[in-house]
Amino acid sequence: MIPRSFIQDLLNRLDIVDVVERYVPLKKTGTNYVACCPFHNEKSPSFTVSQAKQFYHCFGCGVHGTAISFVMEHLGLGFVEAIEDLAQNVGMNVPHEQSAAGEQHQRVAPDLYEVMKTATRYYREQLKLSVRAIDYLKQRGLSGEIAAKFAIGFAPDAWQNLAAAFPDYQAGVLHETGLVIDNDNDKRYDRFRDRIMFPIINVRSQVIGFGGRVLDKGEPKYLNSPETPLFEKGHELYGLFQAQKAIRAGQRALVVEGYMDVVALAQHGVEYAVATLGTATTPYHIQKLLRLADQIVFCFDGDKAGQKAAWRALENALPHLQDGKRISFLFLPVEHDPDSFIREFGKAIFEQRITESMPLSGYLLHEISIDLDMRSQEGRNQLLQRAKPLLSAITSPVAALLLRKEVAALAGVSQAELEALFEIKPIAHTPRPALKKAARSSFSVHRLLLQCLIAQPELGAQMPAGWHEEGADAEAVVAVLSVLCDVGYTVSSPALMQMFEGTTHAKTLALAEADMLAWGETFDVAAEFSGLLSKLDDGQRRQQFQALQGKSAQGGLSGLSSQEREQYLRLLQR
Repeated sequence: MIPRSFIQDLLNRLDIVDVVERYVPLKKTGTNYVACCPFHNEKSPSFTVSQAKQFYHCFGCGVHGTAISFVMEHLGLGFVEAIEDLAQNVGMNVPHEQSAAGEQHQRVAPDLYEVMKTATRYYREQLKLSVRAIDYLKQRGLSGEIAAKFAIGFAPDAWQNLAAAFPDYQAGVLHETGLVIDNDNDKRYDRFRDRIMFPIINVRSQVIGFGGRVLDKGEPKYLNSPETPLFEKGHELYGLFQAQKAIRAGQRALVVEGYMDVVALAQHGVEYAVATLGTATTPYHIQKLLRLADQIVFCFDGDKAGQKAAWRALENALPHLQDGKRISFLFLPVEHDPDSFIREFGKAIFEQRITESMPLSGYLLHEISIDLDMRSQEGRNQLLQRAKPLLSAITSPVAALLLRKEVAALAGVSQAELEALFEIKPIAHTPRPALKKAARSSFSVHRLLLQCLIAQPELGAQMPAGWHEEGADAEAVVAVLSVLCDVGYTVSSPALMQMFEGTTHAKTLALAEADMLAWGETFDVAAEFSGLLSKLDDGQRRQQFQALQGKSAQGGLSGLSSQEREQYLRLLQR
């Protein structure tokens, strides 16, 4: 875990304009900056960045957040990765608190990245010198431009090639990065020999590992870097650095099995493909891609291994389904992989296959019923048993509801019977109550209160203890006050907003902060807040007076307690 104090210090040192401008050209308009939104296609700019308030907001698609949120969304990074990326750019070292499980995250030493960069440069130079390796790539239909785009190289067939690139071949960093192997006799040799080398590059353009493919027959066909401080297979996707722009533009990511599939597809103009790194598709892969695109298409071979990989991807995707996002599956003929298919049939037919890919729901229903006799009670019973763990894993409300309906229909039971059998609470369909007129009058007060607290969190100390009213904005005010009380009212505005990322109040705070873009430079937050407190105080006194007045109308002043009588007379004098 990263300490909250460090996150605040980091946000205080960052300028969100500098962070965004690394990836998106901004144009100054008044006190803010604008651009066409990087998260959806648009012709006129609706993406606004506030330097004064340190947040961004798109009036087109509604994305909103801090510098940390922007890096997470734009680069597809996790929270910790985004923190580390931003911290590195401002020269800060990320501390990690001891986790409950006793695990301690290790900070990656910058020199390990330099080692990988040197190795990449060496392998690329060796490719230029190897006629055999160049001929192999040409036979696979790759151009020099694509080889350069993916920084493809070659490891010659010798035991200690890297000694030419690293004068200290016995250095510990070579073993730490997985470039060499030390055997039981303390002999050291290169891990990769006589292989085409595919650098694995993270979304920050740093080489973190390699995949090596044999040129001729040999085992293993593909050899990957081991787990290192830089490289965690289950977290990375080959080709994502090169593909992320195309993925964003088309809002589609294609997941394939091999390095050559990714490179061959790019050669033929399909530039949104990525590959898992010798491992099954993980939940982390799915979450990362869903941050970048609205659709993920898994494209696997039609053989048993491809079917197994696809089902594993489906199982890992179910808990992360999002309403409005699509996941589908494309199975090629048994004799083809994406590389051979696109070389034989071309881009147009391949992409037509993608548009016809099987939706996740269809694939799930097909697989759980494929070998069952649905005319028999036993077959329908087995269907329900297979479906139960899968449906229970889905948290997306709409996806869960629709799949329950389909499974219930297939099994010949009602949706209510299925939900009772699976002990699933049905989704309530209660109409949203209409806003009362009284609530409308207090809406602007609560929204302004929230905005003042966001702009100047220290003002929270002036709020009356135990303040509480109804409504989304009022509830958000209470939540903000609770957080501010915990941190002694010393948190900055961006850090406060970051604390509420992913919470039930995040959208309310985002909308309130977006409205603040209309504030002029002379807007006096403290004076506005003081006036709001006076309004709240007046309103509270009015409510108390009306309550006491109603009570006294029934039984006179004698019907009030001595304390209530004293309060009533005091309020009457006002």
